[in-house]
Amino acid sequence: MIQPRTVLVVGGGAAGNAVTVLLRRAGVAVDLIEAKDDWNATAGSGITLQGNALRVLRELGVWEQVEASGFGFCSVGITTPDGTVLHAQDDLRTGGDDLPATVGMQRPRLQQILIEAVRASGASVRLGITAEILAQDAEGVSVRLSDGTEDRYDLVVAADGMGSTTRSAIGITAKPEPTGMAIWRVAAPRPTGVVRTDLAYGGPAYIAGYCPTSETTLYAYVVEANRDRASIPTESYADEMRRLTRHYGGCWPEVTEHINDPAKVNYTWFDRMLVEGSWHRGRVVLVGDAAHCCPPTLAQGAALSLEDAWVLAQMLTGSDEWNDALFQAYYERRITRVRPVVEASVQIGQWQLDGVRDADVPGLMARTMTLLRDLP
Repeated sequence: MIQPRTVLVVGGGAAGNAVTVLLRRAGVAVDLIEAKDDWNATAGSGITLQGNALRVLRELGVWEQVEASGFGFCSVGITTPDGTVLHAQDDLRTGGDDLPATVGMQRPRLQQILIEAVRASGASVRLGITAEILAQDAEGVSVRLSDGTEDRYDLVVAADGMGSTTRSAIGITAKPEPTGMAIWRVAAPRPTGVVRTDLAYGGPAYIAGYCPTSETTLYAYVVEANRDRASIPTESYADEMRRLTRHYGGCWPEVTEHINDPAKVNYTWFDRMLVEGSWHRGRVVLVGDAAHCCPPTLAQGAALSLEDAWVLAQMLTGSDEWNDALFQAYYERRITRVRPVVEASVQIGQWQLDGVRDADVPGLMARTMTLLRDLP
């Protein structure tokens, strides 16, 4: 009897969960390890999933759960800080005409849906575990885990995020770099008037926006220049976010009323990173934020990660040889799609930092999103 190929997936976020489900569907034996004991099941506020992300979630078999749990819409608005709508347009359906342009949903709910899909796939899952030693040869990787156990795999997929220790362990020196911006995020009840994402550029923050995440919830965010995290007491997070949002009109006053629990407010710097040249060393290959990360100005972080997982799984299950040529082809297929998204995401933020008043933000958004309509 032929033994199935074996893969260790390091990291249980969007990319790691997706590649696990897809490989298991093809009969590959997969072990998934995740450093967090709770599998990050409660982390985060909301997430914006555009059509190209929804397309992959449909391939994973979870689209119906996502559709039922989130809030779909097909337009985006640009407003003044006082809430006046300057422009509203239909958004590109980058996943195809049979999917919404965008679904907003609560990030913990998306993670729970993906967790359930991984469990149902039959993959072996171990939580609170990291990979400590990777010893490669031409045929595979011997891995020692943080609990002292050892095993051998045909391939290791590094899906452990932008701070990936696996990336550095295989000698890739790229690291995330701050862009100069930071974002305040919070989940709140959805005002009845919020039926899409509206973005305000200007006011006390560079960007203020919100996204409906269900019939009853949304997540709201404001972007400012980054500050030393140590200078902001965590107990002041709600006060700090309200200090910015109270200057915005439209639906913002109703949202601001609910920004009162500092434990529910998240503060994060914007970072950028793009690993160039290749996303593998031998039998260890990067996916998702371990290979690239960008500011959420185009809401493409999770989408690009899901696409990586889909493409890599297709290539692995469609080839008899898992070798340098295959992994380099994976990189070359993805880099031409990922690079313009990273660059555009950074450029939109840089225009705000530089105070460029005539910047064509909607135009750059539209041009970049047009690239994503094709299959990855």
